[in-house]
Amino acid sequence: MAIKLILASTSPYRKQLLTKLNLAFECQAPNIDETAHPGETAVQLVQRLAEQKAAAIAGHNHNAIIIGSDQVAVLDKKILTKPGNFPNAVKQLTACSARSVLFYTGLTLHNTASGTVRSIVDSFEVKFRPLSEAAITRYLQQEEPYDCAGSFKVEGLGITLFEHLRGDDPNSLIGLPLIRLTTMLSEEGFSLP
Repeated sequence: MAIKLILASTSPYRKQLLTKLNLAFECQAPNIDETAHPGETAVQLVQRLAEQKAAAIAGHNHNAIIIGSDQVAVLDKKILTKPGNFPNAVKQLTACSARSVLFYTGLTLHNTASGTVRSIVDSFEVKFRPLSEAAITRYLQQEEPYDCAGSFKVEGLGITLFEHLRGDDPNSLIGLPLIRLTTMLSEEGFSLP
């Protein structure tokens, strides 16, 4: 019986990224509590959540490779949440103006057949241009990125907000570090181009 590939996520962004690899997979909702623990750093949080998401799905699927991932944005050592609405997004982008934001993305690959669990945390830096109130308003009205940490979509008009981007994998910024994932999948026997 062939091993199943499962993305432990309902995120349309992660699903779209994984589709780039041209592998058959399914998505399952991990339904875990994503609340940060007291004293937990951003790096510890995303690693724990990626591992918990994969483990939640692994318990119901034998002979499967489970992909768990989680991401946070950090400004001044504080985690930026998804804004949810226009006023919160304005506050976030105003705070980010002319500053750098670090994105941490946890990635876990759980092979339920072998019991192997691989986890990494990828980081990516975004340096914002100085942003006027008018520019922020125009951007938010056009893109409405209220379900995105940091209040932008780098794959869309959000690219106009930045002075520079620094990191190994631009996919990590969207929520799934494909370069590291392809390495992990190859180590588990998947044939990739």
